Amino acid sequence: MDIDRYDKAILEVLQNDGRISNVQLAGLVNLSESACLRRVRALEDGGIIDRYVALLNQPKAGLSGNVFVSIGLHREEDSELAAFEEAVRNIPEVMECYLMTGEFDYLLRVVVSDMADFERLHKESLTRLPGVARVNSSVAIRTVRRKTELPLR
Repeated sequence: MDIDRYDKAILEVLQNDGRISNVQLAGLVNLSESACLRRVRALEDGGIIDRYVALLNQPKAGLSGNVFVSIGLHREEDSELAAFEEAVRNIPEVMECYLMTGEFDYLLRVVVSDMADFERLHKESLTRLPGVARVNSSVAIRTVRRKTELPLR
């Protein structure tokens, strides 16, 4: 789907405020309300707008810790990768999981309330994932930048 400058303007506004009314959105991007709504629907139908969510304040939700976990598997066979990926989807604390190149096979970002909570997660879930050979964890001291808006060029 090709997007033009109006679509980009709509997406920039919606990335910052997904609850904005169509009337306000149309005014900000200089379109009629009906044209704006048609474009939003087309962006949704085309899959560019994936979904609308509420972003929570992580510390206020009681999950102030971010831990980055690198995981190496015994073997990089399709069946082992699939089993790992299916199992990791069922761990609520895993916020992100990436298949990687380099020394480790996967990189996870997990959220925890404190180090005791991470110890529990490590012992009960992470080391029990299918095919895990190595687990290496790095605890984030402070979040310097966290954003959800994609840069649209």
